[in-house]
Order: sequence, then structure tokens, then C-alpha cells
Amino acid sequence: MENVAIFDSPGKGRGLKATKEFWAGDVIFAELSIAAVVFDSLAERICHSCFRRQEKLQRCGQCKFAHYCDRTCQRAGWAEHKQECSAIKAFGKAPNENIRLAARITWRLDKEGSLVSDMQLTTLDDLEDHIADMQEEDLKEFKVDIHNFLDYWPRTSKQHTIDVISHVFGVINCNGFTVSDQRGLQAVGVGLFPNLCLVNHNCWPNCTVILNHGKIELRSLGKISEGEELTVAYVDYLNLSEERQKLLKTQYFFDCTCDNCKNGISDDLKMGGREVDGAKPSEEQVKEATDYCFQMLEKMDKARLNGDYHELVKICRNCIEKAEPILADTHIYLLRIWSTLSEVQAYLQYFDDSAEYSRKMVDGYVKLYPPNNAALGMAAMRAGVNHWQAGQIEVAHGMICKAYAILLVTHGPTHPITKDLEAMRIQTEMELRMFKQNEYVYHSMREASLKNKPMAMMHEPKSMEEGIKNLFHRRK
Repeated sequence: MENVAIFDSPGKGRGLKATKEFWAGDVIFAELSIAAVVFDSLAERICHSCFRRQEKLQRCGQCKFAHYCDRTCQRAGWAEHKQECSAIKAFGKAPNENIRLAARITWRLDKEGSLVSDMQLTTLDDLEDHIADMQEEDLKEFKVDIHNFLDYWPRTSKQHTIDVISHVFGVINCNGFTVSDQRGLQAVGVGLFPNLCLVNHNCWPNCTVILNHGKIELRSLGKISEGEELTVAYVDYLNLSEERQKLLKTQYFFDCTCDNCKNGISDDLKMGGREVDGAKPSEEQVKEATDYCFQMLEKMDKARLNGDYHELVKICRNCIEKAEPILADTHIYLLRIWSTLSEVQAYLQYFDDSAEYSRKMVDGYVKLYPPNNAALGMAAMRAGVNHWQAGQIEVAHGMICKAYAILLVTHGPTHPITKDLEAMRIQTEMELRMFKQNEYVYHSMREASLKNKPMAMMHEPKSMEEGIKNLFHRRK
């Protein structure tokens, strides 16, 4: 960990600063978790050792809860699962993910001590738990987890005081980090990474965090000078300043004082009206359209949950017809509606529509997000695939190249998504040359390619917030 040093950050407490200069895409440090567990909802679909999604998983013959790709993964995960396996059998069922994670952390610390790695900069005891800052309702759930933990914790394991157990749960509550599947497209679990816990928040950060081949990587988003504090965004910048501050206060127990929050930077764009030839709609018109979109977003989510995608498309179209002439192309509600309609139309294989709305979404993101932002890169990737499916090869190649350039910085060249993008970039570049030489030959070749669907991303649409996740895990 020679690249970083702990220091007292003004107004924030402990933080990490760079001990050398970094450039965009540099890996500042990589870290394995102390422990990690699969989410309760995905326990039968994700390998509990490598966190890969598999069609068929082998179930642990003892506890009947843990699932693995094969015997290799089962053997690799046995050291972590051994005590958990016996505890689940004795308890009669698997407890929730927070209890399972707290138990795994405690077993490991009991076995190896407070420092489980030479690279570890801080101990669990030194991390904040913020129990005293918790709301009454959250505190009730917190106490229920502790009560259930005590029932679950084996009598044969080392016994701990309530204060020690409470501290572990408090640290998980504040600092749990989502673990993604092998391609980085879905959060599938939660883990604890002590060094990452020391990286403070900024709404316009100089670093990002990505999970790559089982380790988290703290990556530089641009030039970082020696001695500069390293920061990541705990919440999505697409939220309004007031909303970000509220989230940070309720979830992470601090007041953000960054320039973006203090000055409400970009809030006017996120809730503004559309300007046409110097003329803008009235504040009343913008408010009316904004309120209408907010109501429709709730209806859209219900239609999605019911699997009624044609109704969802109808709601989106009605909303766009009313709001698009009034709201700015950076209005966050309009961006969410475009994103939803693009995903659903791709799923229903109406690719021209999907391409149009995904391009609008990217155009809006470009005006709001920093240039090297993972959400922007993923949106450009989706737009590129949608335009390719729609036969618009020139726009498709441009979007894929844009996404590739961003993800080289945010994810790095060895990440599975970046490798996928590189293959797409090479393919679309070859197709673009063919298109310019002979359009008829290109379209004939494209029809053959479509049958194989090498770029298909038509998974079932998730919630409207699914594409823009917080980095840090929070219990719902």
C-alpha cells in the first residue's frame, strides 16, 4: 500500500491521500474482502465461492443452502463455509445476508486476528459504526439482527460481548460494498473491504471503485497530484444536491460540504425547462410537467413489476408526449423515462425506438456526468448495442468507441465488460468499413449476424433505478 497514506481530512476525519502522482485509469490499490456473502434473493442462482451466475449449481450436501459451480469452487470456498455450514445446520435455516456476513467476519478475525493481510491499513475496531446516529426504526431492525445473530452463533465458537457484535453490524451497515457477478452487470452480494472504508466521499470524485476478478480496484479518473485526497462517490450524482445530502446524512451519517452540494451545481439542468430559440416554458409549466412525470414513474414501476411491458410502453409514450416539449433534455425524470422505454423496447425487439431513446439518454448524461463516469460508459455501451441492432452502424460504432474509452479508465482493459466492448469495437469497425464499401453486401452480412445475435443485451428490464446503483450496499 505504498501508493496511499492515512491522514486527517479536514471536516471528514480519517481519509486516504496519494503518495505519488496518478493518471486516468491507474489502479491505486486492489483489495480482497475480509468476507463476502451472496444476497438472500440470489442464494440459489449465484456461486457462493466465485460469485458467478450459473444455470446449474451444486448444493452443499450438509447445510443445503450454499451453492457452487462445481467441486473446485466448493473446495475453494470451504475454509469460509466450514463453520457457517455447521451453524446453519444447527440453527435450522440460513439467516439473512447481514447476519451471515457478520458471522463470517467474526470467525475470520477470531482465527487470524485484527489484521488479516499485510496490506491492511486499518482494523475493524478502528472503523466507525455510527450506531449512536441511527434512526429509531433502523435501530429496531438492527437489534433484531443482533438477537438473531446470538441465536445463530454456535456455542462452540468464541463468545463475544454485545458491544463487539454490535460494532461489527454497525461497520457492515455503513461500509458494506456490493459484490458483482463475473461480468460486473449485476450486484449479487455484499462484502467488507477495510482499506476501501477509509476512502471518503465527494460528489465529483477523483476515483472510482470496480470489482475485477474477485478484488476491488480503486482506479483514478484523471490526474491526481501527490498529497491529494482520494475520493469516491457514495451516491449517484444524478440526484439533486438536496437529495444527495439527505441520502448521505441518513445512510452514511455526515453532511456533504463539497462545492456541488453547497452551490447546487447542475440542479438547474436536472429540473429545468427546454429552451427553443431562446424561449423557455414558464416555471408553472415546468413544475406541472415535472409533477406529472413523477406520478408516471410510479405507475411505470408497477407495470414493470407486473410484467406488463406493453402497458409500460404506453405510459412512457404518453409521458414523453406531454413532457418532452417542456422539460430540458437533462431533466432527470425525462432521462429515467427514456432509459426505461429504451430498455423495454430493446426487450420487445423494437430496436429503432430503443436506439432513439438510448441516444437521447446518453446525450443528457454527457451534460451532467464527469467525462470518465461508469454510468455514462455503460449507457453509451447500451446505446451502441441498440443502434447496432437497429442497423445504424455509424452511430453504433461511435457509441461503442465512446463506451470503450470510458471503461478503459473506470474498469480497466482486463475487466470482462471492457473485453466485450473491445470485441464489439473491432466488429463494428469492420462492419462500418464494409458498409462504406458496399451497403448491399453489408446488410446481407448483417442479417446473417443478427441470427447469431453476438451483441444481444435483451435481458428482462429491471427497475428504473437499476442501471444507476450506489456503490455501497444498504439494506432496503
